[in-house]
Parts: sequence; structure tokens; C-alpha cells
Amino acid sequence: MYEILIVLAVLALAIVLFVTEKLRVDVVALVVMGILLLSGIITPEQGLSGFSNSATVTVAAMFILSAGLFRTGAVNFIGTFVNRIFERGFWTGIIVVMILVGFLSAFINNTPVIAIFLPIILGVAKETGFSASKMLMPISFASMIGGLCTLIGTSTNILISSIAAKQGIEPFTMFEFAPLGIIMFVLALVYLSLIGIRMIPDRRVKGDLSEAFAINEYITEIIILENSISAGKKIRDAPLVRDLDLSILEIRRGDSVIHQPGPNTELHGNDLLIVRCDLESIRAMQEQEGVELRPQAKWGDTSLTAEDFRLLEVVVDPNSPIVGLNLKNAGFRDRFGATVLAIRQKGQLIHERLAETTLNAGDLLLIEIHQERLASFVASGNFIIASENSKVEFRKSKVAIAVAIVIGVVAVASANIAPIVVASVIGAILMVLLGCLTMEESYAAIDWKIIFLLAGILSLGVALDSSGAAALIASSVVSSVGSFGNVALVSVFYIMTVLLTSAMSNNATGALLAPIAIATAASVGVDPRPFLMAIVFAASASFMTPIGYQTNTMIYGPGQYKFIDFIKVGTPLNIILWIVATIFIPIIWPFN
Repeated sequence: MYEILIVLAVLALAIVLFVTEKLRVDVVALVVMGILLLSGIITPEQGLSGFSNSATVTVAAMFILSAGLFRTGAVNFIGTFVNRIFERGFWTGIIVVMILVGFLSAFINNTPVIAIFLPIILGVAKETGFSASKMLMPISFASMIGGLCTLIGTSTNILISSIAAKQGIEPFTMFEFAPLGIIMFVLALVYLSLIGIRMIPDRRVKGDLSEAFAINEYITEIIILENSISAGKKIRDAPLVRDLDLSILEIRRGDSVIHQPGPNTELHGNDLLIVRCDLESIRAMQEQEGVELRPQAKWGDTSLTAEDFRLLEVVVDPNSPIVGLNLKNAGFRDRFGATVLAIRQKGQLIHERLAETTLNAGDLLLIEIHQERLASFVASGNFIIASENSKVEFRKSKVAIAVAIVIGVVAVASANIAPIVVASVIGAILMVLLGCLTMEESYAAIDWKIIFLLAGILSLGVALDSSGAAALIASSVVSSVGSFGNVALVSVFYIMTVLLTSAMSNNATGALLAPIAIATAASVGVDPRPFLMAIVFAASASFMTPIGYQTNTMIYGPGQYKFIDFIKVGTPLNIILWIVATIFIPIIWPFN
């Protein structure tokens, strides 16, 4: 009994840590694994088996396959196509794009799909005047549901299939999800077209980036006086910079101009500086600091940048290692060669104390960067360029090879010629051997946070099963709901999963609930597949929050949404799909 109590305590701890985000999700998973190993609930072999689990290996290989398609430009041709479609009207354009995004997301990771479409949609909005806010949320939702149509559409599908196989249950086939996935996709398309999109406010400000980020009140010109305490000091040591949290964008010294001066640049008397700072702070301290405030000018995108510099809005990639760091600790300016002028975070614009602002996944940054640094900035993989298509050098000669490899993986797995783990690993190897990717790019393509999350959290699934905790929870579920029938149990598992996945990782939710679903099926003597399918389809139905799914996080800042927007639009869609799942899952996957 003590083993059950320990496992239940660890389960409760994991849920609290996942929901509160006190620690990164991969760290939580490893902490859980460590506790279970130390307590002796699971053996070292069981604890570490997650790293060699077929789901973990398959997901890693799928990241490489998706990267191969991206690096060859296999899906980048769609930009021109999308622009032409929207020329026919908003509704034609958005419906076609949702279908296209859903189809692509069924076969490749939906994060790069949204990364490709994000600048395309913002470009369309700028050219046509259509609302970007009304386009970005629908394509994010479409990518989620599209991923439900195949085994490889989302890592959660692969994970739960692997858990089922470990329990002696027939693993899911490639297109087993398609019948219900397509039904859900069509209904979502109808809902969004008739109701959902009309409910989305037009949040994104029209105009150039300077207006969108309201930086006019924070950009000005000051003159360093001869008697200034900062004159003769390097920028890093200047009291002016330190006291006012000030960023110097440009120094004009006589006939010369120093754009984006480095921390070792020395300030001279009579230097004219273009700075980003709170103007009220400068006014309050100009006499003390020995500076003269010039009359405020109207700044725009053109006047803010020199010939070789660009203003861009970029999204902090959810998998970036700078998530959780502030600009100062990340060494942002030195590391990336860019200056942050403003941050849009959780629907709010931040202009002050930027260096101390902790960066979150999905934050939208307005940056100024030299043209020569742009390629390395994009290649760092920390950001998604939102304001324009990033100038990536694609290996266009390898497009046909990359597409053929992915089609081959799908065909081999669908025909049961080889398990999905074998097909995907061989496909990933071919991507490198045939020149679609370099080995370094393959390593970089893998989202190691998800890999360690899967490996760690699978140990909790093992502990739930081996300790009897899953059976205990299952008996409680059956005693509470079982009298209403098996269909009610399917409905309960679906809604439980939706609620959990709105607050924590969909992979973690699947790994925690799958053993309980299997134990529940055993206790009522039915096939566990209907219960597992309820979890599969609900785990990716995180429409109600901008944080429950990566694609929502990616479009949160660029769409300039508020949290309530996702609740208003996503909740009815969740209810519709819940009802559909309750009706159709027992029909498509009978209990006996």
C-alpha cells in the first residue's frame, strides 16, 4: 500500500509542477523519475527505459524528417499560392489556408508549419488590410486538429500508441485516427467559418512596427554635455546607461555615425545619442546625468534604422534556451547582435526595464539588427521571424528527395512493412545521407525538451501500473461514473484530458492518463481502445488557452491576443468536439 501512496504523491506533485510551471516540463519529468528510482518503486531498467522507448525514438526521428522538409524548402513554395488565394477574398483565403495547414500538420510537426505560415499571414494582412488576428488563431487550431488525423501527426499519438503496445494492446495504425479526425476537422472548419472567426477581435494594430509597438514615447535624442558624468566613459560603465536602463541605438559624433555601438564604445562630450528609454526618467535626471534632451521627433520604421539595419518583430521560440532568462542574463545584444526596443508579453506592451524582463515562450520582440547579422540570428533557432519571410538558404535541389523520404516513411508504416519507429529512423538517416540535412542540423532539429519529457514521464506511467495506483484510480472512476455506462466513461476521459492539457503538456497528460484508461477498461471488461482514443483526441484539443499548445503560444504575441480571446473562441469548439467524440468514438472503436 505504501507504494501506491508514494506514486499518488508523486503524481500529485507532478501535476502541480506542470500546472504552475515552477520548473521546466522536462525538469519535472526527470525529477519524477529520480524520486521513483530513489524510492525503489521502479527499477533502474524501468526508469531509464523511456530513453529507448519506441515513442521517444520515433518522435526524435520525426523532428528530423520535418526539418528535412523545411531545410529543402519543400513547403515554402506556399507563400505565393497563399497570396493569390487571398486575392479572391478573405473567406476563400482563410478556408483554403486552414485546409492546407491541417493537411501539412497531419504529416509533419505542426510547429514548423506555423513558423512558415506566420510571416506569410502577416504579409497577407499588410497587403490586403485583412485582420491578422482573425487569421492566426484559426490556422493554429487547424494545425492541432490536422495532427489528429495520422499516427505521426503529433507526438502524443505516438506516445499513447507506444504505451498501449507495452501493455500488450495492438498499437495504432498510421491512418486509424483519420475517420474521426476528418469529422472533427470538418466540424471545426464549419464552426470557425460561421461563428469562431467572427468572435475574434481585430487586435493587431495597423501601421508600421513603430506604431504597432507604440515606441514613440520611448525613443528620443539626447546630447552628452561636456561636464556629463558619463563623458569619457565606456557605455558599459556610463552612469547614464546604468541609472536609466537606457539603450543607445546610435551615436552621432561630428560627421561620423556609430550605429548600435558596443559596450566598449566610449562616450564623448557633445555626442548626440538616439536612445530608447522612459522619457520621464530622462527629464527627471537630465541635470544630474549631464545631458540635454532634444525636442521629440516622430519616429517611424525608416527613421529609426540606418541603411544596413532592419526593424523586425520576432517570436521567442517555445524551445529556445533563452526562455526563462532576461535580456541581460541572456547577453542578448552581444550574443545576437540585436537591440530590443519593446516586448509584447501576455497581451501587454513592455517598454521599461527591458533588460530585467524575463522572456517567455511566445513573447514578441521588436528588434533592430544589422543586415549582416540577420542570417546568424535566424540560424540560432531561438526565434521565429514574424514580420517577414526569413531569408533562409534552402537546398532546393533536394526537395524531391526530402518529399520522397517522408512519403516512403508513411507508406512503409501504413503497409505494416516495418514498425513506425523503424521507418522513421531509416527516414531520418536517409535525410542526412542524401544531403537534405547536415548532422549538426539534425541534432538542432530535435526538441530535446520533449525527448527528456517523454523519457522521464514514461517512468511515472510504469509506476502507476506496477504499483497498482492506476487500478485504484480506475476503480474510483468506475464507481463514480460506471453506472452511467461505458459511453459516459469515454466522455469523462475526454473532458478530463481537455482540462489537464489546457494547463500542462499534452504529452504529460497522455502519459499520466493512458495507464489509468487501460486499467479502467480492464476493470469493466472492455477493449481499452475507446478510452485511449478519448485521450488521444482530447490531448491535442487545447483551444481554450494560449499556453496549452505550442502553436497557440507562437501566434499569441503576433496576433496581439488577450487570454480571454482563446477562452471565448476555443471553449465552444472544445464542447462541440467533446460531444462529437462521445458519440463517434464508441461507434468507430467498439467496446468489444
